Amino acid sequence: MSDDAPTQILIQANVPGTMKVDSRDGDHLGSVSAFMIHKTTGRTTHAVLSLGGFLGMGKSYYPLPFSLLQFDPVRDLYVVTVDRRLLEGGPSWANNAPVFDQAYADRVASYYQVERENLALA
Repeated sequence: MSDDAPTQILIQANVPGTMKVDSRDGDHLGSVSAFMIHKTTGRTTHAVLSLGGFLGMGKSYYPLPFSLLQFDPVRDLYVVTVDRRLLEGGPSWANNAPVFDQAYADRVASYYQVERENLALA
C-alpha cells in the first residue's frame, strides 16, 4: 500500500449530546452516537446507534444503514424502521469499533438485507 492511499473512505462524526432513537412501535431504543460520512461526497451512509448501558457503562454500538432511519421532526428524534429484535441481533461492538471498510459495510448491508453500497463510488 502506498503512503498516500487513504486509510478509510468513511469518517466517523460523533454526535454531541443525545439524538434519541425510538423503535417503530414508539419504544425508546437509545441514541445516535455517530454518523459515518463518506469523505469525498459528504453523504451520510450509516448511523451508529448506542443502546443500553447505564451512566456510560455497558453500552453497545450498532451500525445501521442510514436508509433504515426516519427523522421525526415533531419529536426531534430518529425512528428505526426495522424490528428491535433484528437490530439487537445485528452487527455490533461494545469496546473496540471495527474498521468500517467496504467489507464491514457489506456485512451490515447483508444483515439488514439492503442494497450493497459501493463506497468507492458513493
